[in-house]
Amino acid sequence: QVQLVESGGGLVQPGGSLRLSCAASGFTFSRYAMSWYRQAPGKERELVAVITSAGGSTNYADSVKGRFTISRDNAKNTVYLQMNSLKLEDTAVYYCKVAILGHYYWGQGTQVTVSS
Repeated sequence: QVQLVESGGGLVQPGGSLRLSCAASGFTFSRYAMSWYRQAPGKERELVAVITSAGGSTNYADSVKGRFTISRDNAKNTVYLQMNSLKLEDTAVYYCKVAILGHYYWGQGTQVTVSS
């Protein structure tokens, strides 16, 4: 079965950095685009970044452009989100997602808290 497991979240000061990882299993990872989403308290889940199956193309929400970088290692079945220059408003639970044949699969999420 499809499984996505996020890790790497934590508490960081404004201006700091974190790298999130999402380990995938149960499907042919290299065939599918992968996405990172986030959901802050009281807000809807929003798309943060997307990467194509081979990693040749990426797209970002305007709020994170120039600060976050999505990447993937198809040999390790893992997608990453490097987050730099973190702001208070980046505080959220971060999820990775894959869409396979019209079905959406989500990980359990990892908490990122930006606080001084």
